[in-house]
Amino acid sequence: MIVCGAHLDGLALNWQLCERGGVFQEKTATSESYRMYLIEGSPQRPGLIRDETSGKAIEIEIWRIPIAEFGGFVAGIREPLGIGKVETADHRWLSGFICEAYAVEKDKEISVYGGWREYLRSV
Repeated sequence: MIVCGAHLDGLALNWQLCERGGVFQEKTATSESYRMYLIEGSPQRPGLIRDETSGKAIEIEIWRIPIAEFGGFVAGIREPLGIGKVETADHRWLSGFICEAYAVEKDKEISVYGGWREYLRSV
């Protein structure tokens, strides 16, 4: 399971993975085909959109979560986020957080930071 925002190790929603038996696997990045946007609201969240023409690599973490817990985890995800396939820097396609494109039409792009942690450090 790929996470790129508040579910990252040590951040506000990481407990949702841990309480379901989630186990950290590795810190890596997406392929250079993504853009990240700030999804306004409470809490603020990042939205990851695939863009093969002007994307960049974004920091991510890969977590293993028991299949029996996956459905309950996904049920708690609020729109415009969802789960889809994300390409890693080493070209694996894994399930992870993605964002519906309509949501970023009005939101601020934060790809320049290379990931959610760096964006948070900047504000």
